[in-house]
Amino acid sequence: MGIPDLFGEKRYRPLSRYLREIFGCRVQKIPLDAGFTCPNRDGRVGLGGCIYCGPRGSGTGAYENGVPLGEQIRAGIESGKRRFGKCKFIAYFQAFTNTYAPAERLKSLYDEALRHQEVVGLSIGTRPDCAPDEVLELLEEYARRCHFWVEYGLQSAHDYTLELINRGHDIAQFVDAVERTKGRGINICAHVILGLPGETKEEMMATADLVASLELEGIKIHSLYVLKGTKLAEIYQRGEFRLLELEEYVSLVCDFLERLPPDMVIQRLTGEAPRDLLVAPRWSREKMAVLGKIDTELEQRGSYQGIEWRPSPIQERTKCLDQKTI
Repeated sequence: MGIPDLFGEKRYRPLSRYLREIFGCRVQKIPLDAGFTCPNRDGRVGLGGCIYCGPRGSGTGAYENGVPLGEQIRAGIESGKRRFGKCKFIAYFQAFTNTYAPAERLKSLYDEALRHQEVVGLSIGTRPDCAPDEVLELLEEYARRCHFWVEYGLQSAHDYTLELINRGHDIAQFVDAVERTKGRGINICAHVILGLPGETKEEMMATADLVASLELEGIKIHSLYVLKGTKLAEIYQRGEFRLLELEEYVSLVCDFLERLPPDMVIQRLTGEAPRDLLVAPRWSREKMAVLGKIDTELEQRGSYQGIEWRPSPIQERTKCLDQKTI
């Protein structure tokens, strides 16, 4: 078996190529901050948020700065067109937990994003403990209207790690959310982090195996970085854990990719820290250099996404490539 054709020039299946195959042009994500919070920040399941999460979450801080959602979308469209010319857009509700509100509010926000003609899809970043059935029914409606993703934060396949990083949910809740989301026409993406405190290579590869076994449509692989003002920064400054070196991270990403199904869409291969908040590692500032090293490592190995993956008999019978795309 050689490198699958659906990878194009890469040795994995990048989101950019996947979207171009569907829409016939470049499709750019617009990161949005709609003013959500998280249940492990407001006291429902915990306080303080995940130990690595900064004051803006994973977002831009636009909502706190008074920038309305519509203006964020318009600015993202204008910026994308200036940079790339003809393209379409996916509105990415990124900051904090973007299903953590009554369905009426969610519908209002999602509808506002789709009012823009250039927006052809939605991607909703959330947590597996914030996906009740009534919200999934709403998301299913949008999946019938546009290209649609839900992105569930997993981070690790180990409950002891999730407790350490103050996730406020366990693995069983993640699996439950995934299983209740399947069959609704919704593309599912998992977020994982490599290099979490205390985790060994074997434990990180167990996360890859869990994700692979769930037959998800996509994954984001993040590098762990330390931000100012976080609990993780306090632990790091006390010398209680060691961050991965660049070469270690590149090797782990390649190992991880080898264990994933070849048709899984790779949405991210490294984290992008806010430069004004980054404590360490410095190499995480150089996204393109990190991606280049991953490409080089895969080539030197003669390897590619899925080379070590083997479907179960059930997966062989039921998996339908791109069955949830429009």
